[in-house]
Amino acid sequence: MSNSINVTYLGGPTVILEISGLRIMTDPTLDPSGTLFPISAAASIEKLSDPASTDFGKIDLVLLTHDQHGDNLDHAGRELLKIVSQTLTTKIAAERLQGTSIGMVPWESVVINTPNGDELTITATPARHGPTGVEKLAGDVIGFVLTVAGNTLPQIYLTGDTVFYDGVKEVAARFKPKFVFIFAGAAKPMTPFSLTMDANDAIDTAFTFPDSTIIPVHFEGWSHYSETAETLAQSFGAFGLIDRLRMLPAGEKTELL
Repeated sequence: MSNSINVTYLGGPTVILEISGLRIMTDPTLDPSGTLFPISAAASIEKLSDPASTDFGKIDLVLLTHDQHGDNLDHAGRELLKIVSQTLTTKIAAERLQGTSIGMVPWESVVINTPNGDELTITATPARHGPTGVEKLAGDVIGFVLTVAGNTLPQIYLTGDTVFYDGVKEVAARFKPKFVFIFAGAAKPMTPFSLTMDANDAIDTAFTFPDSTIIPVHFEGWSHYSETAETLAQSFGAFGLIDRLRMLPAGEKTELL
């Protein structure tokens, strides 16, 4: 067994978590900068940055919050899914992706035995990719909570592409994560409203999980993000929460514990 958790931030929504010998990647976005993804007949979103590293070794498991948007699963990410042992994602994404993808609905769990002998439970959590009623526009999304049996390691919550709403509050009622990875950036691809957390949502999340460290991802590297790391830092500073905000250095393995 191991009492450490390591994370490597690759950019956008993509991180590698190393937990008890298991190497997990979230929402693989591995294409080079300049890649375009059409969102309408007349508009596209553009990847503005290369992944911080492409030499990341073997990935055992992918946690895919959804498959329908290029800033959460790009071309190279889709190729990665073909060689990983398992991908956990939404029901509709698993139907589209096939292969080793497993579809989940909120509050459904999958138990995985890690290489180091721990039992890791991954629970799908609710997510809403924008304001009320957005599902027909944005599609299904989930987040994930990771729990090691016996609480030998702290819980981790990955919000997925969501705004702050009652579903996030319900996660707080059921779980006590030490680390909350928020999908931030206030993404606005041809919409006047945000499809992911803005600074207000991030602050609400911090107060809803008062004992958690807040780790932003999904805030840089794509053309449709409208808020930056600086926006988050200023907002957390204004509320006296800056000590609870942790920005990950791109491309570097960081020990969370």
